[in-house]
Amino acid sequence: MPPEPRENPFIAPLVFFGRTVVGAGQDVYAVNMTQGRLLSAMWQTASLRAPLRLASFVQQFEEIILRAIPIVALISLVVGAIITQQTILQLRNFGATILVVDLAAILMFREIGVLLAAIMVAGRSGSAITAEIGSMRIREEFDALRVMGVDPYQALMLPRTLALIVGLPLLAFIGSMAGLIGAALVAKAYGGISIEVFVIRLRDAMSINSVAVGLIKGPFMGLLIGLLASVEGMKVQGSSESLGRRTTSSVVKSIFVVIVADGLFAIFFAAIRF
Repeated sequence: MPPEPRENPFIAPLVFFGRTVVGAGQDVYAVNMTQGRLLSAMWQTASLRAPLRLASFVQQFEEIILRAIPIVALISLVVGAIITQQTILQLRNFGATILVVDLAAILMFREIGVLLAAIMVAGRSGSAITAEIGSMRIREEFDALRVMGVDPYQALMLPRTLALIVGLPLLAFIGSMAGLIGAALVAKAYGGISIEVFVIRLRDAMSINSVAVGLIKGPFMGLLIGLLASVEGMKVQGSSESLGRRTTSSVVKSIFVVIVADGLFAIFFAAIRF
């Protein structure tokens, strides 16, 4: 039996880079194809050419959004408290402790609230969507649906994606409010800022733009999570090993994409001064 050829150590990095580029291109193509199928399914539902699966949407909204409220609120409260505590320690050196209210309000509503909600949903629900779709692929339920004349994108992926699009702004707002509660408690304990003063300063520091920014980001991040989770689920080949690998890939890619999207949104809103 001839020995296996040894890989050239000088060529290996180029091979890895090439495979990575090709894989990224295939992912972009798959996401665009899935997005087109989902948009087509939305149009068919809106034009009454396909049934509105309201029961499935409500079930997914409860599972993905409502049951995630406690953990998102708790994480946001803790993060808001930590950010406020560290900010107070720095602002105290300049005698500007009261400005912690402005920083907490802007950070929680514009950036931290929606980002934490998206990351938690990507890890909690994005992985679940990938596992569900992948399991159906293993059991060949997609082929069974097509034989029965049912579009899998219409019946399975659309309710989940719509639940993410509609519900993520709600999670972001609840998380931002929980973060402000944590900030208020820490500001009172570390900065000597009473709750009444915190609320008055918050009313002057807050603007509708800060709230709108977080609510605008939410649907886009929900769409990205739904698309990536669906694409990774469709890549499952038929084994439990493939299912686990694709579930892990779904979480990693979703978290990476929502962080990049948040950065791009921040640059965009700063450019238009919104």
